[in-house]
Amino acid sequence: MASKRATLYRDVPTSAVAAGGAVFAYRSYGPDDELPLVMLTHLGANLDGWDPLVIDGLARDRRVIAVDYRGVGDSTGAIRSSIDDMAADMIAVVRALGFTRVDLFGLSMGGMVAQALVTQAPDLVDRLILAGAGPAGGPGLTRMTGVMVRSVLRAALTFTDPKTLLFFTRTRTGRKAAHDYLDRLAERTTDRDARVTPGAYRAQLTAVKEWGAAPSATFSAPGPALIVHGDSDRMVPPANAHTLARLVPGATVTVFPDSGHGVVFQNHDAFVAATRDFLYR
Repeated sequence: MASKRATLYRDVPTSAVAAGGAVFAYRSYGPDDELPLVMLTHLGANLDGWDPLVIDGLARDRRVIAVDYRGVGDSTGAIRSSIDDMAADMIAVVRALGFTRVDLFGLSMGGMVAQALVTQAPDLVDRLILAGAGPAGGPGLTRMTGVMVRSVLRAALTFTDPKTLLFFTRTRTGRKAAHDYLDRLAERTTDRDARVTPGAYRAQLTAVKEWGAAPSATFSAPGPALIVHGDSDRMVPPANAHTLARLVPGATVTVFPDSGHGVVFQNHDAFVAATRDFLYR
C-alpha cells in the first residue's frame, strides 16, 4: 500500500494491484484503525478527479482507497461498458488488496457501480454512501448522456471547463464553488494520473445509459446507508435520491440546496462532517 507518511492526497503515491486479469491504479492513505473506505468516482474521472478537501477530510481517521476503473487513468485493460462489469472489477480489487469487509462510497456513476457491487457481494460492504447517484431505471437517467454531451459542446464553444457546467449551478454560489474546485484539482503537480481517453468516456456513457434504461431496481443495502444529492442536479435528477431512499428503508437522506451534480465538492465541509458522523454512528 501507499506510504503512511503521506497526509495529503496530493502527496500520496500511485500504487498498483493485479486483479481480474488487469492491473488497477489506486491511491491509499490514512490510519488503519477502522474498516477502509473504498472510493468509486464519477464518469470520465481518474484518480486526480477527487476533491482534495473531501478525500483529505475523510482520510483523517480511516484508510481511504481511491481506485481507477479498468482502462481508465493508469489502470490497464479494456474499459468496461457495463456497470455490472465495473462492479465485478472493484470486488476483485478489494479482495486482491486483502480486505474481506469495507465501507463504500460511490459518486455519480460510482454510486451505480457501488449498488451493483453490493448486489453481487453483499457480505463485502458494511456501510454505503451514495452521492449524486440513481438506481437502475431511475427517473431521468436515460437523459444523462444527452445532458453531458450538450454541456461538453457548450463548454467548448464558450472556452469553459465542462465540469463547471456539469457539476455546479449558475448562481453566484455555484460559480464560486466551481472556480475553487478547479483550483483544488490542480494542487497535485507530480505523479498525475493518465488522462481519460475519449474511448473511456464513450464506454462509460454506454454503461450509464443502459443502467438508466434497465428495469426498475430492487436494490437494497445490507447495512446502513447515507444518500446525498443536490437539489439542482441536472445530470441525475433529485427524484433519484428519494427513489433510492424507498429502496433502502432507514437510509439517511441529505439534499443540499443550490447544489448540482458536484454536490460533494460544493459542500465539502458539510459532506465530510455528515459522512464521518455516519461512519462512526
